[in-house]
Amino acid sequence: MSKRRFAEQPLSDWMKGQGPESEIVISSRIRIARNLRTHPFPMLASSQQSLEVMNQLTEVASSGKLSEQGSFETYKLAELSELERRVLVEKHLISPNLANESRNGAVILSDEESVSIMINEEDHLRIQCLYPGFQIREAWTLASRIDDIFEEEADYAFDERRGFLTSCPTNVGTGIRASVMMHLPALVLTQQINRILSAVTQVGLAVRGMYGEGSESLGNLFQISNQITLGQSEAEIIDNLYSVAQQIIEHEKAARQRLMTESSIRIEDRVLRSYGVLSQARIMDSKEAAQRISDIRLGIDLGMIGGVTSQVMNELMVLMQPGFLQQVFGEPLSPEARDIRRAELIRKQLT
Repeated sequence: MSKRRFAEQPLSDWMKGQGPESEIVISSRIRIARNLRTHPFPMLASSQQSLEVMNQLTEVASSGKLSEQGSFETYKLAELSELERRVLVEKHLISPNLANESRNGAVILSDEESVSIMINEEDHLRIQCLYPGFQIREAWTLASRIDDIFEEEADYAFDERRGFLTSCPTNVGTGIRASVMMHLPALVLTQQINRILSAVTQVGLAVRGMYGEGSESLGNLFQISNQITLGQSEAEIIDNLYSVAQQIIEHEKAARQRLMTESSIRIEDRVLRSYGVLSQARIMDSKEAAQRISDIRLGIDLGMIGGVTSQVMNELMVLMQPGFLQQVFGEPLSPEARDIRRAELIRKQLT
């Protein structure tokens, strides 16, 4: 993978596939947090100590020990531009925290970008695996294999009673965050979303926006993830998320059927209006773009609109982000200029 490939393609290769329930579940993700017993947590480590951690963990990739899981390349954050780091965040390949703190930080990416291994983020090691559609168990299987490879080379911080030790107490125990990104426009339109999401939080799950904790939900995209990492096994965490997500999928399908039965003309009008605006507008902010892209995605799934695919909509959700816009047009852009360029880019993609 060339140094700039991740910044040149809006969709990672894994996103081009069609996973189970992909009309509702955009992606499934597993993230595993680990730390080395021999070094302080990143926030307390000296520059020399964090450098030692980076060298030890990147050696696992450079030695070829990950080769059975694919081809990998390591990028040191200090050697990437601010724009390249921002693009990595927009593609969900690194966290905003790692992008903003590049001191001896690194990311190890697989060729198809389905595996992203962050070094010296909030924890020494964060293994992230992404799959298209509803494949949370498959993502866990891959993440667990990669975790085993690193555990052979590193002495993890582990307590017999508490489990894996992490920088943030909310990750202590298994160190696992399992999540699914879901597109739930029908539940929003039928005003059921608050009731559903309130019930989700009652069973130990969290609801966030598309960029995780603290981010706003745009385009009817919701990230559902576990909150509990201590006191449950990995299998229990995965099974609980799987069961709840399956129920949300069924509720969204029922809501879509209700819309088609009771309000098909209104929904079709909404979908086609959004398509008309996106294909003709000269100025478009990110919030409006996300909402109208959501409308078109719903129209595609309901068979109301042809000539455009969900993959194009996925591309637009990444392309319209500030970092990628500036990468595409090759220049810094003010907020107003971004709104103009965003509209231009969307028009070209749709036509």
